[in-house]
Amino acid sequence: MNTTQLNIGDLVPDFTIEAFDPTKSDFTEVTLQSIKKKKKWTVLFFYPGDFTFVCPTELADLAKIHKELKDLGAEVISMSTDSKYAHLGWCQAEHLMKNVKYLMGSDPTGKISRLFGVYDEQSGMALRGTFMINPEGKLVGSEINYFNVGRDADELLRKMKAYVYVAEHPNEACPAKWEEGDKTLQPSAKLVGKVYEALK
Repeated sequence: MNTTQLNIGDLVPDFTIEAFDPTKSDFTEVTLQSIKKKKKWTVLFFYPGDFTFVCPTELADLAKIHKELKDLGAEVISMSTDSKYAHLGWCQAEHLMKNVKYLMGSDPTGKISRLFGVYDEQSGMALRGTFMINPEGKLVGSEINYFNVGRDADELLRKMKAYVYVAEHPNEACPAKWEEGDKTLQPSAKLVGKVYEALK
């Protein structure tokens, strides 16, 4: 496993992704720089492989919240070490993939997977890693799971809403299980030892 991975708060170096675009049934290319120029957030959703078992359930789950992530200003890209041609074939063959509209990135050399610390040298596949990059290119959120445990897209959406909120309200913080419209916290000396009262 790569030990020189990015840390939370790091600026992510630019990278180029070859991808399959299910909306056009064609291939494209995207860079982090191009997403930043549009002042968008980036959500990278690494998964082990096409034509596997947990993966289509995760990508279908992600597809359910894709529009909401887009509305929050995020570009969503799923990533595996499979080729873009495999992505196309998988979308055509697997019924669970029918609603996938986000870009499906290809990382056959594992370069981008290594950058984010999810490349498994033994299998040549990526672990289940979710990464949120803000419009300035800073890594603000990450989650990494082993191969046999799938993620919850609703929790990704909740966290994305929270990151967008605190980006717009930098003097506030979101407590555990924060949902849109819930109370936030304003860290200060007066709040120390009084969080319970502040959330009442």
